[in-house]
Amino acid sequence: MRSFRTRLALILMGLVGISMCAAGFTMAKVFKDSHISALEDNMVREINLLSSTFPFQPTDNNPDAVSYYSSKAVELDQISGLRVTFILADGTVVGDSENNAAKMENHLNRKEIKSAGQVGFGSPGISTRFSNTMKEDMLYVAEHVVSDQGFDGYIRLAVSLHTVKEGLWKAWSLMIGGLLVLFIAAGLFSYRLAYSITKPLNKITQVANRISRLDYDARVYLQGRVDEIGQLGKAINGMADSLQQQLRIIRENEDLLQSVLDNMTGGILIVDVDGCIALVNRAACRILRIREQEALGRPYQEIKRSYELTRFIEEGVTRRSYNSEEITVYDPEEKILRIDVVPMDEEDEEEGYRGMLFHLQDVTEIRKLERMRSEFVANVSHELKTPIAAVKGFAETLLTGGVKDEETARSFLQIIYDEGDRLNRLIGDILELSKIESRRVPLAYEPIELRPLFESLFEVLKASADKKSIALVMEVPEGLFIEGDEDRLRQIFMNLLSNAISYTLEGGRVKLTAQMLEDEEGDKIRFVVADTGIGIPKKDLPRIFERFYRVDKARSRSSGGTGLGLSIVKHLVDLNHGNIRVESKVGEGSSFILDLPIVQVMD
Repeated sequence: MRSFRTRLALILMGLVGISMCAAGFTMAKVFKDSHISALEDNMVREINLLSSTFPFQPTDNNPDAVSYYSSKAVELDQISGLRVTFILADGTVVGDSENNAAKMENHLNRKEIKSAGQVGFGSPGISTRFSNTMKEDMLYVAEHVVSDQGFDGYIRLAVSLHTVKEGLWKAWSLMIGGLLVLFIAAGLFSYRLAYSITKPLNKITQVANRISRLDYDARVYLQGRVDEIGQLGKAINGMADSLQQQLRIIRENEDLLQSVLDNMTGGILIVDVDGCIALVNRAACRILRIREQEALGRPYQEIKRSYELTRFIEEGVTRRSYNSEEITVYDPEEKILRIDVVPMDEEDEEEGYRGMLFHLQDVTEIRKLERMRSEFVANVSHELKTPIAAVKGFAETLLTGGVKDEETARSFLQIIYDEGDRLNRLIGDILELSKIESRRVPLAYEPIELRPLFESLFEVLKASADKKSIALVMEVPEGLFIEGDEDRLRQIFMNLLSNAISYTLEGGRVKLTAQMLEDEEGDKIRFVVADTGIGIPKKDLPRIFERFYRVDKARSRSSGGTGLGLSIVKHLVDLNHGNIRVESKVGEGSSFILDLPIVQVMD
């Protein structure tokens, strides 16, 4: 395909060529016509001169007329270079400078003779035709002449057009040469003109192609152009500026939307009109355990994580209406998902329905907390009910005077006191746990040497341990420090050591160890509180830190525990940016493993 520059140059050269050819043909015709007209005028003047000076002789009854006029015709031919013919009024040729007049046919029907005869005396007849006698194109000029010597006829002069053609060819040669030079010059000018027009157009085309390839920084630079091409370049630059600004706004909106989608705690899943997944955000991928690249563009039926989930999505796609429901899935652990279904309808009726939007929220923890709150209320009610019932029952017995024995009355009062004390501790633990959970417990971090801290704890617990002949063992290096709140650390280890003593049989051992750890998260200290007690069944290990959860309820109450100690320990460890876990075997003992950072990082 020819370029626009080539086509424009060819068009300009064609127009110039056509104009030059038309001018050439016009000039050639003018040259030929003017040359022939000049010959005609000269021949007419010569005929007029002959008619007034030629010595005519009578032709009637004159046998020498043919020879006379033939010889005179030859003389005149030699003088003028023209063919001379004398023709009588009846068309008979009586003399010719080129041929034998006696053998020539009648010329009355010749065009020039007929014209001269019709126009009248003094008016020439002119004709240009091919001469059968001379075998070439000839110009004939004839005039009717009547002399006093008795000649009545026509004098005809003829000249060959060969000289005219030669002159015309010479003129054509000069003209073609000139036209060729002019055409070459015009061709160069046309190409230069086409180049000057198409060069900026090529630049504009290149810029437009770059813009179409999303290179919105491309601009057209046309210096000094104020014509239509310059205006086109400015329009292209204006369009690029507008597109760049719009693209920037679109990208900012996309980035904002993508950031919102990626940072949403709820999952977003969009199913288009064809039943394929059009959009899924990070939270939805986490909830459904799928990959975005594998899910996009694929049918929603391929999310085979749960029959209930697939059925719910299918129902939403089929109904195309608002809906909200909580479903339970197992993938593999139990999850409770709240799903809100919203149809995506456009206000423009032509666009219409575009798909369904599913908003997924994992409410497992929320429902778990609600269940725990409900259980907590029930447990608190149960825990409070027992001591209150005991206090009330023994108090009523004493008030009715049913106890006469002072010793029995004293034992009742002791029970009322113990239950009141237990009730007081229970309420205190509940309030303490509430403060810890709501993070209303101020922590005063300071360097703490661990060995003196644990020595003081062991001193406090020594009496209760000695009652059961339990050996207290401490393996804590000298000079080991940790940053923390001393009162809260004391509370953590007091609970752990007290539980270990309570659930260890007589003659057992409770051991506390501390050692340095180094990992990717920083330096830590690992504490292990190990006992040789009754142990914890495997099924109870995941719930050991729940509020009011007791492995052996009867033993827990008899030991005076409130059932909140380990829950308080867990929350305090979390406040100190640590973690705690338990290892245990029934009949062999339990080990509570606690990792705390040496240096606290402020939230």
